[in-house]
Amino acid sequence: MGTRSDDRTADPTGPAPTVPAPNPTPQRLGVHVAGSGIDIAVVAEHATRVDFCVINEGGPRFERRWSLRGPDTGVWHGHLDAMGEGLHYGFRVHGPWDPDGGLFHNPAKLLIDPYTRGLEGSLDLGPEVHAHQVDDDLYPTTYPLVKSDLDSAGHVPTSVVVGHHFDVAEKPRIPWNRSVIYELHVKGFTKNLPGVPAELRGTYAGLAHPRSIDHLHSLGVTAVELLPVHAKLDESFLSERGLTNYWGYSTLNFFTPEPSYATAAARARGAQAVVDEFRGMVSILHLAGIEVLLDVVYNHTCEGNDSGPSLSWRGLDSTLYYRHTPSRPMQMVDVTGTGNTVDFDHPRSMQMVLDSLRYWSGEMGVDGFRFDLAATLGRFSTGFTPLHPLLVAMATDEDLSLDKLIAEPWDVGPGGWQTGNFPAPFSEWNDRFRDSARGFWLSDLRNLVTGRWASGPNELATRLSGSADVFTHGPGRLRGPRASVNFVTAHDGFTLADLTAYDHKHNMANLEGNRDGSSNNLSWNHGLEGAVASSLLDTDARDAAGIVEDIFPARQRSQRNLLTTMLVSAGTPMITAGDEFQRTQYGNNNAYCQDGPISWLDWDLSRDQLDQVATTRWLLSLRRCHPVLRPETFATGVPVPGDTIADVGWYTRKGTGMPQGGWSREENRVFQMLRSGLAHGDRDALVVVNGTSSTRKVTLAHGHGLDWLVVMDTSWSAPSDGGIDVSRDIGTLPSRLERVGTGTTMRVEPLSMLVLLSVEPPTPTDARVQPD
Repeated sequence: MGTRSDDRTADPTGPAPTVPAPNPTPQRLGVHVAGSGIDIAVVAEHATRVDFCVINEGGPRFERRWSLRGPDTGVWHGHLDAMGEGLHYGFRVHGPWDPDGGLFHNPAKLLIDPYTRGLEGSLDLGPEVHAHQVDDDLYPTTYPLVKSDLDSAGHVPTSVVVGHHFDVAEKPRIPWNRSVIYELHVKGFTKNLPGVPAELRGTYAGLAHPRSIDHLHSLGVTAVELLPVHAKLDESFLSERGLTNYWGYSTLNFFTPEPSYATAAARARGAQAVVDEFRGMVSILHLAGIEVLLDVVYNHTCEGNDSGPSLSWRGLDSTLYYRHTPSRPMQMVDVTGTGNTVDFDHPRSMQMVLDSLRYWSGEMGVDGFRFDLAATLGRFSTGFTPLHPLLVAMATDEDLSLDKLIAEPWDVGPGGWQTGNFPAPFSEWNDRFRDSARGFWLSDLRNLVTGRWASGPNELATRLSGSADVFTHGPGRLRGPRASVNFVTAHDGFTLADLTAYDHKHNMANLEGNRDGSSNNLSWNHGLEGAVASSLLDTDARDAAGIVEDIFPARQRSQRNLLTTMLVSAGTPMITAGDEFQRTQYGNNNAYCQDGPISWLDWDLSRDQLDQVATTRWLLSLRRCHPVLRPETFATGVPVPGDTIADVGWYTRKGTGMPQGGWSREENRVFQMLRSGLAHGDRDALVVVNGTSSTRKVTLAHGHGLDWLVVMDTSWSAPSDGGIDVSRDIGTLPSRLERVGTGTTMRVEPLSMLVLLSVEPPTPTDARVQPD
C-alpha cells in the first residue's frame, strides 16, 4: 500500500470514510485474507463506531482509517481490496465512556485485534495505554475515572495478518494409557542445553533441535506440555522491580505465539516467521512421535482490574468479555486472583475460546491443552457446573474432543475446588495424588523420625490404584484412571529435589518479602535446610551442623520413592522438567518471575544426577513395556473371569490380606499391592512399600505362585545396583535381575519401595482355573 497525501494521524478520533464493501461472512471474526483483499470482523456490542486502522511500519509511521459497517448482531465488519498477509493494523472504538457501567470506549487507544494471529512491536506500559487518566505510577488521578486523550499508537504492538504456507506433520495421537507428560518452559528447557546452537537456545526452534529430542526420547516421555506460549505482557509491578512474568500466565492475545520465544532471526523477519517457527517446531516433534500440549490461560487476561490498561478486550467491550458485579458502580469479579475474570456467561466469550482452541489444534497443529484455573471456564455467575456450555462444546467438538483436554480443576472463587467434576473426555490434574504422595513419603516420615504420629496407607493405596474415590462420580465417571493426571510437582511449587531439601519456601528473590507462594508444601528437608551438596561439607562442618552421613542419600531415595509411586500408579503421569536430574530452584516455590538461573535448567550434571536420570529412564521403560503398571480401568478387588486372584489385592508385610480396619493404622505403612497380569496379557506386578524409618521383613504375597524378579528397589542409588544397564536394557528384563520365590521373606530397607514382576505372565493353568 502506498502513502497518500491525505492520510492523517494527527486526530485518531476524527471522521473516517466507511469501508467500501461489507464482509460477506461477518460471523468469522478476525482479519482474514479473502481473494485479493481482506475480510474484517470484530465484536463490540456497545460501540457506536469502530475504525479499522492500517498502520505503516516500514518507513515513516502513518495510519489510515476506515469506519466499519454494522453493528450486525454486535459485529462490526467490512472488506478491503489490495491488502493481504503482512498487513499491520488495529482498531479504534467509539462509544459510551461509562466506567461505573463497565464501559471504557476511547478512540484514542489503538486496540489489538482479539483474533489476530500475529503481533509486532513492543508494549510500553505507560499512561498512553490506559483509557483513563493516570499519574506517572499509573494510578488513576481522579474518581470517577476521566477519559485520557493520549494516543496509544506507537506504544502498543500492532496486529499482523499472517498465513500458513506448509502443512504441520500428522498428530501422533498417543493413547492415554501410554502417555507420559513432561511439563517444560520453552525458554528454560534449552537456555543452557549443550549441543543446541547458541542462537537456538531458549526458543521454539531449540526445543525442536535433535539434542532436545534426544533427551525426551531417552527418557521415554510421549508429550511435552508447554507453559503458556500465548503472547503475554509483563505486569508493571514486575517491570518496576526488574523482573518479568517468566511463566507467562498474563495473556495479551489468545491466537498469537509469544514472539520472545522465537529466534532472533525469526523476530527480525516479523510475525509470519514467528508463526512459521512455532509450526515447524510442532511438525518436528510430531515426526519424532512427541505430542505438543499447551498450557492455556483463558480464565483472565493481562488487562488487570478496572484501573488496568486498555489494550484489546477492555476497549472493545469490557462488559462483554469480563465478569462484573450487576449493580452500579460495576466492579470486576475476580475468581482468578489476577484482577479480572473472563465472563463465560456470554456466548461471544465462549466463541472466542473455542475459535482459539480450534485454531491452535487445526492450523498450529497442537495435540491438546491444559486449562489453567479451569473451574473458571465452567462458571456462570451462580457458580460452577460441569455441564457449562463451554465445557460441553469442547467435549463434543469433532476435532477438539480427539485432542488431550486437561483441566486444572480449581480456581480461587467460591466452590472453586472441582477435582473429579469435569466431563469426559477431560482429564484432570489430581492434587489429591500430589498431596497424598508427598504426605506419605515426606511430611509423615518427618513426623515419624521426630517421634510423632503418621497416617496409615489408605490415602497412598487409593492413589496407587487410580483415585477412584475422586473420579468415579459425576459426568466424567466413565473415563477410568486416565482421568487422573498424577503429579508430584509442577511449575508451581517446589521442584522434586527441593521437596526433599527444604521445609520452608525461600522466595526472597521475588522481592515480595517471602509472602508469595504456598506455605503448605508437605516437604521434608531430612534434617538440613537447603540444597547443599554432600561433597561441600567436610567432617567438621557436618559434625557442627549435627548432620548424619546418610542425609543426602536419604533425600535421593525420597525422590526415587516419589517418582516410583507416580510411575506405578494407575493414571497418566506428569514429570516436571529437571526432576529427572534433581533440579533445584534453591527453595523458591513460586519462580513465576525468575527468568534466570533459578528457573533455567542446569545441564551440568553430577554423578548423582545422572543416576537419577537413569532411574527415571528405567521406570518409564518398565511402565511402557508392562501394561500391568498402567491399567486402563479401575480395579474391582475381585478376580476377572478366568483368574483366581483379584485384579488388585492388598497385603500386610506378613503376606496376609489387609484387614478392613487396618488401613488407618500406622503399623501398616509397610504394605503390598498385587496386580494380576492376566487381564493385561502381562506379568503380575507386586509393589512393596516400607513407609517407615526402619528396615522391615516382608513376606511376599503369593499371587499365582510364580517366582518374582526385582525390577526396582528405591534403595538402589541407580538401576546398576540391581544389575541393570540402562544403555542396553531399556525395553527388556535382563537375566541379571534378582529372582526370589513366592512367599519369600525379604528385608526391605527403610523409606523404600520394591517393584517386582513375575518371571512370566500367568496363564489359566497358573491360575488353576478348573474346566466347567
